[in-house]
Amino acid sequence: MAAGLGTRMEPLTKKIPKPLVKVFGKPMIETIIDGMYNHVDKIYVVVGYKAEQFRYLKDKYEKVNFIENTEYLKINNISSIHAAREVMGTDDCYICEADLYVSDPSIFEDKMSHSCYFGKFVKGHSDDWLFDQDETGRITRVGKYGDDKYNMCGVSWLKAADAAIVRDAIDLAYTKPGTYENLFWDDIVNNELDKLDLNVHPVKPEQIVEIDSVKELEVVDPDYKKYH
Repeated sequence: MAAGLGTRMEPLTKKIPKPLVKVFGKPMIETIIDGMYNHVDKIYVVVGYKAEQFRYLKDKYEKVNFIENTEYLKINNISSIHAAREVMGTDDCYICEADLYVSDPSIFEDKMSHSCYFGKFVKGHSDDWLFDQDETGRITRVGKYGDDKYNMCGVSWLKAADAAIVRDAIDLAYTKPGTYENLFWDDIVNNELDKLDLNVHPVKPEQIVEIDSVKELEVVDPDYKKYH
């Protein structure tokens, strides 16, 4: 999902889309593509803001295809999944945010047999997106705020049947104007948990980092301190 404006990373994103911001000289989206490249058949990049700047990826990576999100300015990231509805549910799939720095590509090597969110454990309180789980490990809530929980890190893996459930639920949400425009796609997942069988796939905090702001960027890559 690479369609958003990335306003929290201004001034960098005034000129380039957030996923193309470089970390240690490499665009963030390329760290994701490189990590999963040998483990998937196709990669769909959902573009919106400054979409033309992503076009070089097709020349560099044969498996890359583009899907245009024409609603990114007025609807939250639920619109990126809606834009991809023709391919959602046709096969098992990763769903990745594109503003991630993957420092350890081995996170994509595990053979998943169960739909899951990748998560990193945070001890103590967190205000971020996280997961409640039952005694079997099944996710019972996807939402913000909690203590001693696995936190979302921007990558999920869905079996085809579960991806279809999410796709259909988003299509249904789109029939109710005024109720879906500000939703994250994860809100839809949370509403469908009784139909899905999701667990957490643990990763280490240093393996994958979601970077939302220049301040967070400079923590990872000190070369950006000049912007803060």
